[in-house]
Amino acid sequence: MLELRPTCEHCDKPLPPASPAARICSYECTFCATCVDEVLGNVCPNCGGGFVARPIRPAQNWKSGNFIGKDPASAVRKHRPVDPVAHTRFSAAIRTLPPEQR
Repeated sequence: MLELRPTCEHCDKPLPPASPAARICSYECTFCATCVDEVLGNVCPNCGGGFVARPIRPAQNWKSGNFIGKDPASAVRKHRPVDPVAHTRFSAAIRTLPPEQR
């Protein structure tokens, strides 16, 4: 189950559970859309993977108890600002590889 982390790891912007601006990688590293687009270039600084929009957990119990009230979002912040110069080098190296080797 996704943690639904509360903030962007880079800029610490709040990302509430229903935020359409939240982006995650396959390891659930969480960043805001602005940082993904303008700082990270869609390359996760932690794993090198790409990002997708974070799904929004239902606010209501529509079926079988699967909703935010039963499974709340995490309150644990992971604020780890990215060094833009180092990330530019890292992402450039990744982009030189064919997609199947990334």
